[in-house]
Amino acid sequence: MNVKLKSILTISGLRMLPIDSTKKLSFTRCIRDGDLVIVYERYDNMKAIKVCDGSVLENRFGVFKHSDWVGKQFGSKVFSNKGGFVYLLAPTPELWTLVLSHRTQILYIADISFVIMFLEIVPGCLVLESGTGSGSLTTSLARAVAPKGHVYTFDFHEQRAVSAREDFEKTGLSNLVTVGVRDIQGEGFPDELSGMADSVFLDLPQPWLAIPSAGKMLKQDGILCSFSPCIEQVERASETMRSSFTDIRTFEILLRTYEVREGKLDDFQGDEAGSLGPLPRKRRQRSNEGSNVRETTGPPTVMARPCSEAKGHTGYLTFARLKCLS
Repeated sequence: MNVKLKSILTISGLRMLPIDSTKKLSFTRCIRDGDLVIVYERYDNMKAIKVCDGSVLENRFGVFKHSDWVGKQFGSKVFSNKGGFVYLLAPTPELWTLVLSHRTQILYIADISFVIMFLEIVPGCLVLESGTGSGSLTTSLARAVAPKGHVYTFDFHEQRAVSAREDFEKTGLSNLVTVGVRDIQGEGFPDELSGMADSVFLDLPQPWLAIPSAGKMLKQDGILCSFSPCIEQVERASETMRSSFTDIRTFEILLRTYEVREGKLDDFQGDEAGSLGPLPRKRRQRSNEGSNVRETTGPPTVMARPCSEAKGHTGYLTFARLKCLS
């Protein structure tokens, strides 16, 4: 990287994804003082905690000493003074997306996984992103390009960029991510990155303004993705793409989750949240006398049903491939 590019993209120091002595992402080593861990109480109650020797975590399960966490492996079950427990999980991009501070609307796992697959991101790729926002997607992009790739992410809002940079330091990604303050819609991407990007991701209110610059940044056959909440944005962005891009496709990802729990069939009768329809009643078995009837229930059954609340529309993902000059 030349000196001019370094001056445009200030790289700030650094440890969410633990890094071992060989500078490779690793969750196999033990938790150390200063590490970031995800404290898991239940699937809908998690928080990111920085381990500090001498500090404690207090919750409804009791008091947990951080000093008891040091030396344990990620995934360990730790107990409080009252016998309650939590799990100490590695701060993977999936979990970080669920606990990070929301400075803007974020992309969630369904969209993120689709983006990484369709942008064909693999280790060693160079990826450009605008805007950074809360850094949810950036975190997953960084893991996808590790250990030798890099993500350059830009946000026009200086304080958001500063906060994102601090988060990437906490999560151990600063060696994989460079955060820049820049109005990509008005200025485009830095010229120093021209022809270097394997893929570009845009999350902007007017993506069509940045599409020409994105095309200049991409390598031959590189891929662009634009995320937009409104179909009108998709239409205008797609029209702009036609001159330099091909294979333009738009997707909407709707995720449907299921509740899985164990119980007797009768426990599920009349459950307003369920949508499985009528379930079998108790079986009636005749005794040897032929006239007496006894009711029996079977063993507990594992039941699966759609959750009563489904996540709705988040946005549209439009992908396009840069036309080859040949």
